[in-house]
Amino acid sequence: MAQVQFQGTGRRKNAVARVRLVPGEGKIVVNQKDLSAYFGKKTLEMIVKQPLDLTQAIGKFDILARVHGGGTTGQAGAVRLGIARALLKADSTLRPALKRAGFLTRDPRMKERRKYGLKKARKASQFSKR
Repeated sequence: MAQVQFQGTGRRKNAVARVRLVPGEGKIVVNQKDLSAYFGKKTLEMIVKQPLDLTQAIGKFDILARVHGGGTTGQAGAVRLGIARALLKADSTLRPALKRAGFLTRDPRMKERRKYGLKKARKASQFSKR
């Protein structure tokens, strides 16, 4: 018999997360590691768990996430968006609460590209009169 699972994709900066929600007891696994072992910081763990806390789904689903690209903060944001989208597929009545909290909005902010003649995107070398 096929197991019921809900999938969601989340992106943040250069990080991409593929998230699967499987009915279970609430384990969160990111790249085959436990959530606390992968992220290490409590703030990043809190960011990942925000959609689950809001919808009281913390013990209902096991979460399996595959993340690549970006840094740890971007990856945590990507996992949060993926979890929110997967929860939406599991129960569409959660949409108003998730939307109000801002968990369904993809953050469009990216690193600005470097321009020629400058050291970074906007940083120029120090001006010298002579």
